[in-house]
Amino acid sequence: MIKLIALDLDGTLLNSKKKISAQNIEAIQAARQKGVEVVLTTGRPLAAIQPFLETLEMLDFDDFSITFNGGLVQRNTGEILSKKVLSYDDIRLIKQETSALGIPCDILSDDIVYVTESARPSQYTSLNSLLEFHPVSFDQLPQDGIYNKIVSCTDADFLDAQIRKFPKELFERFEIFKTRDILLEFMPKGINKAFGLSKLIEQLGLTPDNVMAMGDEENDLSMISWAGYGVAMKNAVPTVKKAANIISDFTNDQHAVAQVIQEYIL
Repeated sequence: MIKLIALDLDGTLLNSKKKISAQNIEAIQAARQKGVEVVLTTGRPLAAIQPFLETLEMLDFDDFSITFNGGLVQRNTGEILSKKVLSYDDIRLIKQETSALGIPCDILSDDIVYVTESARPSQYTSLNSLLEFHPVSFDQLPQDGIYNKIVSCTDADFLDAQIRKFPKELFERFEIFKTRDILLEFMPKGINKAFGLSKLIEQLGLTPDNVMAMGDEENDLSMISWAGYGVAMKNAVPTVKKAANIISDFTNDQHAVAQVIQEYIL
């Protein structure tokens, strides 16, 4: 029985205009009225999803979000239930590798983005207007800082070409995945959306069989493989569709979330 719905944002719950459609809002509200938990699972920090939580009226103590791709499990009031971060040695190594390949290296610490010097300008500012961006030299970063993740945001073709040059050891040490064509993310090893959800269901007394997870991109792959009901949008990348046991006939611009909720829950 489905007791929790985990929803990715971009390419899933949000349409191409970065809005939640009226159809999706209505379906989510109906599912919640039946006692089903609805949890946003995103690479963004809590501050950057606040408008969506307000739209969905999910701001209470008993509402939860998985942020930073599973690095933080939080009540939507801000209380942290689980937290995993990168060490200073981690961010230094990633900075060295990204600099060697000429791709940007933006380091997130809660809702602050440290934009380090790079051969190519970062495009990340265009994706997250709710975050604070601070241009810094890497040497200015404190060694005891809290570093949730690193992103590299630049032209898709160039980014793909440089990813192929990463040493094998980098993939062995970190979770590395694209969350859209121009955005690459680095997380601590073993930290992903499935990890975050596993921590949350411990709190709620649920099992993976009680979870429906919907997504479209590489960073959704872990939770779609893990959940009892793994749902890929019609617009999902091939690897996500392959892992899913349900593939929607609709895209994020066709209210796929509402269609799936209607069929499997309502």
